[in-house]
Amino acid sequence: MNNKVLTLLGFASKAGALAFGAARTAEAVRRHRAKSVFYANDISEKSRKEILFQCEKNGVRAFALNGISMEMLSKGVGRSCAVVAVTDDSFTAPIISNL
Repeated sequence: MNNKVLTLLGFASKAGALAFGAARTAEAVRRHRAKSVFYANDISEKSRKEILFQCEKNGVRAFALNGISMEMLSKGVGRSCAVVAVTDDSFTAPIISNL
């Protein structure tokens, strides 16, 4: 499961369909560009609460990547981050189905 999710997130990254990090993810959610949000299991409590608040406020689904750490997520998407927003619907469904 983890490898498939990370592979799909890597494809989304290469396609330019991700916003990386808490600040850019929150911005993508506020601007209604984010289709879904995924965060590592070891994200800081403050960042998690802020992201979940923004997602709830703007009607964007957020998913915890259980078993995927920040380090694993960073390697999978090719950038250091703990949270990503998917900005293209075509990537959202396959990722969710593999969670």
